[in-house]
Amino acid sequence: MALLPIIEYPHPTLKKVAREVDLAEINDAFRKIIADMIETMIEAPGVGLAAPQVNISKRFFVVDVSNYYPDRKPFVLINPVILEKSGRQTFEEGCLSLPDFREDVERAKKIKAKYLDEFGKEQIIEDEDFLAIVIQHELDHLDGIVAADRISPMKRMMYLTKLKKMTKKADRAPVAL
Repeated sequence: MALLPIIEYPHPTLKKVAREVDLAEINDAFRKIIADMIETMIEAPGVGLAAPQVNISKRFFVVDVSNYYPDRKPFVLINPVILEKSGRQTFEEGCLSLPDFREDVERAKKIKAKYLDEFGKEQIIEDEDFLAIVIQHELDHLDGIVAADRISPMKRMMYLTKLKKMTKKADRAPVAL
């Protein structure tokens, strides 16, 4: 397995709507990418990682919520679609593609979604609370939406200003001789 580079905002892939995965694409090579993404997510560390975050504009993401749900192992959701959602909850989210981002984001409390597993078999998942948040966050990535798009315009402007300053500081770092 190999660690994959995680791209950061404002990389253009993060703003694109990802293309569906064709059933014929789900093979051993595709499962290797899934395994690499799981390893990358765990190493980052994160609880979710969408294909666009590793510069693959395809509709799938991996999730590892084993710290919150000990009976769950990391898994992939391919071509996920939310069938039902209800309730509202606010949770402080972070994002592997948004350095130093920590903001409250409002999402549905309970969701029901369908997706394909790593073998192309259709699955249904229902959950509320944390896993529902993770699925909605990662699904946003597949639709070209980052968590900063889900906060107020004022907070988004403050975050983007902070990000720009961080980038300028990194660009001006002294060169070691």
